[in-house]
Amino acid sequence: MEKLRKVVKEIAYTRDHTNSPALHRSLVPLLTFASSLYGVALHIRRSLYRSSFFHQHRLPVPVISVGNLSWGGNGKTPMVEYITQLLLDYGISPLILTRGYAGGDEAKMLERHLQGGPTKIGVGANRAATAATCFEKYGCANPSSIRTFFDRETAKVKTISQEIGSVVLDDGMQHWSMCRDLEIVMINGMNPWGNGNLVPLGPLREPLPALERADIAVVHHVDLITEKSLGDIEETIHGFKSSIPVFYSKMVPKHLFDVKNDRSYVALEALHDATVLCVSAIGSADAFVKSIGMVGARYVDRLDFSDHYSFKAQDCETMRRRAKGLENRSESKPIIVVTEKGPGDSQKSGPIHSLGSVF
Repeated sequence: MEKLRKVVKEIAYTRDHTNSPALHRSLVPLLTFASSLYGVALHIRRSLYRSSFFHQHRLPVPVISVGNLSWGGNGKTPMVEYITQLLLDYGISPLILTRGYAGGDEAKMLERHLQGGPTKIGVGANRAATAATCFEKYGCANPSSIRTFFDRETAKVKTISQEIGSVVLDDGMQHWSMCRDLEIVMINGMNPWGNGNLVPLGPLREPLPALERADIAVVHHVDLITEKSLGDIEETIHGFKSSIPVFYSKMVPKHLFDVKNDRSYVALEALHDATVLCVSAIGSADAFVKSIGMVGARYVDRLDFSDHYSFKAQDCETMRRRAKGLENRSESKPIIVVTEKGPGDSQKSGPIHSLGSVF
């Protein structure tokens, strides 16, 4: 199944399949048909919401939606964490609503980063019901009375109410059953639209005209693309909505930590002039590998898994074999670095480090 996912992803980011392997070409007709069915279902569903046949839930506090138009690698989860921290800085207690896809790896990562604070995280496919449960448990602040209390000397919020003052809707762009006050669309600058087709033939979850619904666009990984590529992306965005403001974001490696203990920080200098095996389970493995190379690694090899993949015992054995091969060729012991999201059973082996980054 993992191999099939990789093949489908390769097809989704290839515009001309003439020179593709036979397996890829054989799947294109099936994926084309499936993509057409998906497009029809998407159009019907959207029309039912527009006509108010399907009900949209309005929450009692402001809702900020962070979503995307394509498959992973758009910086959605880091943006959710960034917005959450901004709300906390202004004395507003936020509730993050997330679907908890694939075992809730992203929700668990947010919990690790935000633990000890007043942030609440609600996990569940029915996010309206999840929100209702959280409001019943914690209460909700009156939006008209939300205030910030700053210490003039330290510019820090003195008191944060436990009552929920705002909702951050993770992966919310296609979650039409919930009203939102601000729509942020995240875009992977390294390959924003793939081959331009809807899933599963392409990476798009909606056609590009859906950009018209966004209030803010954020191009992610701007440090890894050329100015021309960035200009082309902005031109495409403004071609659908000229008034939308475009912001930029990037991930900056901060430190390493042992996957068995996320508090055991290791300085990035450990990677300088080292042989590194990058093991990823994210939507944009290229960005991860490039960031390790920019840190100063002498040689970087890679082992890519699909987004949200949870490493299993046999995968750890694959990592060890690959690392052993690198050691024999380079005559130095390689460092295995995995993405923070989805370590799974890699926590049972070692020494393996995960990369912590700042958005």
